[in-house]
Amino acid sequence: MAVSNSAWSQKVAAFYANPSHFLASTTAENFVCDLLRVLADEKISENVKVQVLGIIQEFPEWLFTSSQVAEQAAESIFSIYSQLPFVPKSVTLKCHLLLSVTTIVIATDHLTSIEKILNNLMSQLLDAVCDANDCKYGGHFRPLRAVACNCLREFEMCYPGLLSTKLEILRTLQQKEVSPLHQIYTLLYIQVLKNAIHTLSQSHVVSEGAIRELLTRNEEIKWEVMKKPQDLLGITATTNLCPLPVTVETKELKSSVTLLLEESFLLTPVSQAALFHELIQVVLMVRSLSPAIFRSQLLRLFGTMDISLMHTMLHMKASFTDSLFSAEDENFLLKRLVCMAQHPLLSNPLKLFYMDCLLHFPENRPINSNLEENLPVLFTPKMAACLFPTLFNDSSTMLSRLNLVSLMCLDSAEEERGLAEIFDYLVSLYKLVDADGSRGHTVTFFQVVYIFVSCFHAIEIYMSELTQYMVKLYQRHCTLAPHMINLIDSIQQLLEDSKWPVSLGEALRKLIVELPSKQLSPHKLIWHFKILARVAKEPTVTQKATVQFLLNVVRASDMCRLGEWRMGNAVLSVCRSILHHQNLKPIFSDLADLLQHIHVQFQDIDIQDHAHFYYALLTCLSHEKLAGIVAPGSGNCNRAKARSLSSLMSESAGHSISVLPIKHPVLKVIPVPEGPSNNNPSADTDMSYYEEDSLEKYLNQFQNVGFASAVVMKFHLTFVEKVDPDYHKIYTVHLHFDLNSTHYEPLSDLHVPCLFLNRNPHVFSLAFKPHLPFPVTLHTRAVFTTEDGSTCCSQLEPVDIGFARLFLAPPVPTNWPSKMKAQLFNQLWECLLQTGSSQSVLSRFCFTIAQRPLSELTNLHFKKYVVSQQSDPESYQIFLFLPPRVHLLLSVEQVYNVAKVDIVTDNWQLLPFINSYLIDITSEK
Repeated sequence: MAVSNSAWSQKVAAFYANPSHFLASTTAENFVCDLLRVLADEKISENVKVQVLGIIQEFPEWLFTSSQVAEQAAESIFSIYSQLPFVPKSVTLKCHLLLSVTTIVIATDHLTSIEKILNNLMSQLLDAVCDANDCKYGGHFRPLRAVACNCLREFEMCYPGLLSTKLEILRTLQQKEVSPLHQIYTLLYIQVLKNAIHTLSQSHVVSEGAIRELLTRNEEIKWEVMKKPQDLLGITATTNLCPLPVTVETKELKSSVTLLLEESFLLTPVSQAALFHELIQVVLMVRSLSPAIFRSQLLRLFGTMDISLMHTMLHMKASFTDSLFSAEDENFLLKRLVCMAQHPLLSNPLKLFYMDCLLHFPENRPINSNLEENLPVLFTPKMAACLFPTLFNDSSTMLSRLNLVSLMCLDSAEEERGLAEIFDYLVSLYKLVDADGSRGHTVTFFQVVYIFVSCFHAIEIYMSELTQYMVKLYQRHCTLAPHMINLIDSIQQLLEDSKWPVSLGEALRKLIVELPSKQLSPHKLIWHFKILARVAKEPTVTQKATVQFLLNVVRASDMCRLGEWRMGNAVLSVCRSILHHQNLKPIFSDLADLLQHIHVQFQDIDIQDHAHFYYALLTCLSHEKLAGIVAPGSGNCNRAKARSLSSLMSESAGHSISVLPIKHPVLKVIPVPEGPSNNNPSADTDMSYYEEDSLEKYLNQFQNVGFASAVVMKFHLTFVEKVDPDYHKIYTVHLHFDLNSTHYEPLSDLHVPCLFLNRNPHVFSLAFKPHLPFPVTLHTRAVFTTEDGSTCCSQLEPVDIGFARLFLAPPVPTNWPSKMKAQLFNQLWECLLQTGSSQSVLSRFCFTIAQRPLSELTNLHFKKYVVSQQSDPESYQIFLFLPPRVHLLLSVEQVYNVAKVDIVTDNWQLLPFINSYLIDITSEK
């Protein structure tokens, strides 16, 4: 069956839209076969073939699940590659073919033991690479050489040492190449050279002329390298490099490295950075090569504006320190970084990069060896003054600069002056937040406070003044309560011994409990209660004033009369924190009065129940047991506790019910054997135009009308065979259905009042509304309540909804005679074949009639859908309809002992399912 270019373009687009769902409708092996057929089809355009190869390159692990499939694909692609002539028109396709085979080999590991394919691939790659300066095939095939070089480099990166036997030819090609591809040849050569030296350094015995032999080697590739486990991280990390003995002769190597450095300026900055990175590792492994070999490049690197080269230079400095960089060089580089960090023409991300380089500067002789942020010794206060933040900086720049000058202030002899300037800057930002209050300024201010406290928490005079400013800010903007709480939590996590977070919380609590009643509006109280609940977690802060404040609020205001659940929950969150963290003896009476008042007066049953529960815990249990019960997460210890605490809630989680998961399902969903409850169009279908003379009208409109939007199926909800007595009677059953498919509309949940073991199963119906009528699996989750009040949940066994359960009779009036249905069948058959749509398709299925007659098979599976039949030869016309508007026409005819089924449908995506269904019913015994 031929498929057009547009059809395959649509198929490729459908795959990219959702690969997992696409492959769910077929098998990876079948899809790969389809892709290979398209590549071999001369009628398919090159553009479509490139799209198909793109799928192979991007999803190799999804498509090639076995070595057999991978080998078949590689051989097919090689065959296509060899048949393509070396003409400019085919260069793009040749590039993608080579890249696809390389991807299959590297990404799947299925072909690492098949040397025939590996030798073929490497032969093609080397053949393309060896065409130095386009002497053999001409400049039109330069992209093919570039792709081949990149493929070889990818091989070497994934399997280090694989190409070490080809160093001589790679070196020769790199030196010969004068076209723009010289850059790619250089990167390939240095990659192979570095890996070869690293492999040599791992050897136990290294001869004096080992490197010379390595550089002049030109042997067959040893594929055993691909079968060994690769430590790619160890090769790229400079800390894991093993140096070669000093006695190794390096004259030829030094000559190669020097030549590469001299030609490096011809490369792009990114390629230069990659080259220097590899050469750094080579020099680290070969001790007799002096780092001074890079000295000629430093002047150019010092003046670079390229970020990749700057990063490479810092990497070089970290690797060689004072072996390459003098103190003057280090000082100059620091000044360069300071200049770049404030350069007006650079973007903010680049400036932040240079700031980060200053904080992690690789010094020649560092004072400490930790990897945290530290300023270099040569970084002076004068340099830091240039980077002092302003209110006009963006948030990230402001924070980065403040962090740097704060570290400078800690190490400087002029600490007092610098600290005063930093605090003045913090106060300026405070005034901006107090006046403006925008979210961006607010978040930045609290981050600035966090940095200030982390650096200067030991200087009490400034911390005390900062506390006053924070309290003033909260007094005017109580909506900042979440930021205050987050600041306290973050500082405590960073500085466990610091007293400032507790003092800030205590100051905020004091402010709140002393507020006059006129300022205690319901909107503000919510935020005040959040602060009080957080401060109550500090055992060193007494809570007597807090409890009295809460008691006065609930008695004096109309909070209890209004019965707002959110407000009551906020009060109880404070009580819960007090019960969990505080010494209850000094506040026992007041706290009991508060809980009792809420229980009696608050006009919300849920809040009353919680208050009564807390009151019972307070008056009946010791503090240790009480704290263990109200602690977060303590409700999961055992089933009894989970039941008693099922309605406890935290401040932020709201009202949560503890649901007990059941390992083995208690219930099951069983499809009713009859199949769909209604094989006619759904009730909302407009049947007014279906008159006996409206056949032509039907044919004109069948493609635009959704005749039946759903298939209604009946199910039984009942118990599994062996059920624990605790679940013989269940109530308020909630069923949640999930099809895990984008091809169907979501199903509505179902509620069943009760279900008893000794009664009939519950019968219910589900309306399946497909976008595409594919088979699907019904997943069901049940939540129910047992007789003892426990809430349980379980995952039921999935139910497969087969393809045949989606069959409907054609959407025509029931009073139509068979002759008119047969006429409709024939005209619709011709219409589907002649329409030219990319969706319509004709296919054929054949089977041997051995087990049962064709008539019996037809009556058993298609009786309701037969529109005409003949006896000589025995044949049947079967008219099926699948929602929302898919026609499936089957013409079945027996020829001797073989039956052929011609299939016409207006959706080719159904063919795999039709084929599977016919195989199933014809193979039944």
